[in-house]
Amino acid sequence: MSHVPTVLVPGLLCSPRLYAEQLPPLWRFAPVSVASHHHDDSFAAIARRLLAEAPPRFTLVGLSMGGYLAFEIMRQAGHRVARLALLNTSARSDTAEQAQRRLDHIAMTRDGQFPEVVDLLYQRWVRPARRSDLALRQVMLQMADETGPEAFIRQQTAIMSRPDSRSGLAAIDCPVLVVAGADDDVTLPDHAAEIASHIPQARLVVIPDCGHLSTLEQPAAVTQALVSWLTW
Repeated sequence: MSHVPTVLVPGLLCSPRLYAEQLPPLWRFAPVSVASHHHDDSFAAIARRLLAEAPPRFTLVGLSMGGYLAFEIMRQAGHRVARLALLNTSARSDTAEQAQRRLDHIAMTRDGQFPEVVDLLYQRWVRPARRSDLALRQVMLQMADETGPEAFIRQQTAIMSRPDSRSGLAAIDCPVLVVAGADDDVTLPDHAAEIASHIPQARLVVIPDCGHLSTLEQPAAVTQALVSWLTW
């Protein structure tokens, strides 16, 4: 059973609310903190800030952008990470289409259309059957408000410039949980399977009826996967 402190890293536009359901169960194992990735516009700088504030050795959990950042942390200080959980993420860099969408969202945000961008992202991140869920939508709006347009632009800038991380997967030598949403159209289940297939100690969990925000859409299933992983 793990007694190493856990550091949670939210996704793009997300705040600690992303992990609200997971925090109490994870706290049973060791102290838990949620890292901020709002202040820098490159993953190298975000990772340095996180590592400066993190315990000497820690368990790392990242969803989406948090997963992209986890790969940078592994490059900078992989020896400090005892366990790694990668939720709804990809080891690949942006395609030209993805980068252009980010540029469009940055332009809209700078033009005062941040609420419209948040709505566009909500429509992409949440599977169709849950999009009318008012409680889920309210959490998304609260997280967007807590992040704000300036930090959102910095985050998008960092994401666009991230390297492809696939070449470093085989060197990750700690227990790794890879979680995918079966209905995630942003970071595809195939991308999760790709990650898991190249990491020696990886286990893949695909959650049914789940889009991109797995910790919010299927919190019990994600919590169960995380608790199981902490007790390997």
